[in-house]
Amino acid sequence: MQWQKCRIPSWMCRSVLVATLLMQGRFSVVCQAQDPLVLVSSFASGAEGGITAFRLQKSAARLTQVHRTSPVPQPFFFDVSPDRRQLFSIHAETFGGPATEELAAWKLDAATGMLTPVNRRTTRGTASCFVEVDRSGRMVLCANYASGSVVAWRIQPDGSLSEPSAFVQHRGSSVNPSRQQEPHAHCFVFSPDNRFAYAADLGTDQVLCYRVNPETGALQPSAQPFVRTMPGAGPRHLTFDPVGRHMYVINELLNSVTMFDFQPETGFLTEQQTISTLPADFQGESYCADLKITPNGRFLYGTNRGHDSLAMYSLAADGRLTLIGIQPSGGKGPQNLAITRDGQLLLCGNMPGNRLMIFRIDQQTGRLTASGEGIEIPGPSCIRILD
Repeated sequence: MQWQKCRIPSWMCRSVLVATLLMQGRFSVVCQAQDPLVLVSSFASGAEGGITAFRLQKSAARLTQVHRTSPVPQPFFFDVSPDRRQLFSIHAETFGGPATEELAAWKLDAATGMLTPVNRRTTRGTASCFVEVDRSGRMVLCANYASGSVVAWRIQPDGSLSEPSAFVQHRGSSVNPSRQQEPHAHCFVFSPDNRFAYAADLGTDQVLCYRVNPETGALQPSAQPFVRTMPGAGPRHLTFDPVGRHMYVINELLNSVTMFDFQPETGFLTEQQTISTLPADFQGESYCADLKITPNGRFLYGTNRGHDSLAMYSLAADGRLTLIGIQPSGGKGPQNLAITRDGQLLLCGNMPGNRLMIFRIDQQTGRLTASGEGIEIPGPSCIRILD
């Protein structure tokens, strides 16, 4: 058989399909290196609300806009399917209002960043604030902040969303009279093995644990239905280390990060450490938002809104955190973070400051260095890097 040459995006060179074809001797592959696509949502109404696609030139740490989908009303958060063919975003005419909001399914052109609408489904809640697609691309989760609930959908073969396949209304309260009189689900994240899902509820000071079935979209409380954080902590976002042995939760109200040991076999969590995100002498008002870990598992970064900074930590072999330092975020209200696959760059969306910043990550120390003054963009609230 005569060999054929094909040019494919560099990310596909890692796929099982291409590896199989190579072993069969059917193709020789020339990987076409391309600057990764970066998608950023603008949390705004009307024409300012949208999802913008950029190309990221890594060597220069520079973003160039290539497409903008607008208007997309209040797209506070979104996620992309593993095959990069679908994007799922919050769709809210009035964010946190009395009417229930929606999750929108889009067809994504990963080469251009163009979005084509597919369908929308109710979130059965208000102030819908977090979206995550499972690792098989068959199920989507969402957290509803104002109404304190979580919801799931199945992804149909054509990329559309089913009607909600599962819904759970959280119950309870905690000690902060202004922020914790009722449940406020703030994120909903799959475990690394795709068997469990964990919801951080700011209003109840709990991380709630569910078993998931991506085939049916079902949610069931796990054998350990929840763990508690410190009273008044206000858990907001959570993430796992790359090995999948530790979970990290950033606490919005007490400005701290809590580390749990994670048992993949049972899904059980055991608290091991809580560490501040702020300088010891800080006296002002500040609230945490997001946290991310470098792909090599060496460093963790968390955002401080008010202090307007990024807390930088190193991770020990046992998962414990040591504060490296605290770096200005380059704008007002750092909301969301994203790190490139090679761990070289960190992007930070300063949402109320309307500024997207790029930082270089020192590979030895984990310290951040701002690259330029960033770019202006309305209300950057969520970032995804497709590299």
